Amino acid sequence: METVFVIGTGGFFGAISRYAVALWIGERWGRSFPLGTLVINVSGSFLIGLLMYVLGDKVLVNPLWRSLLVIGFLGAYTTFSTFEYETGNLLTDGELLYAMVNVVASVLFGFMALKTGELIAKTI
Repeated sequence: METVFVIGTGGFFGAISRYAVALWIGERWGRSFPLGTLVINVSGSFLIGLLMYVLGDKVLVNPLWRSLLVIGFLGAYTTFSTFEYETGNLLTDGELLYAMVNVVASVLFGFMALKTGELIAKTI
């Protein structure tokens, strides 16, 4: 039960963070391209790469920290379902180029961020 509570707490803060970051980016750079979702997914990928190594291999911490931060917070913070929905909307609106850029950029930059997070974690 403790693990469920910890994951739920992390998810609560992750979801609020996702909303706040997407809102902030949308207000500053507009909403014609889902930049907020892209930034959230890339930064979340980076943090997962960093934390999975640090909390799993580098530093011995209580496993609840990994549940809180990775499963809870980052699980709620990253937005793959939103990515799919927004990409579908771009296609529906006839924005094929934006849809393709969103798919390629999300996958490519997300993977690069994941590996960068891992590399940084290994040098700490």
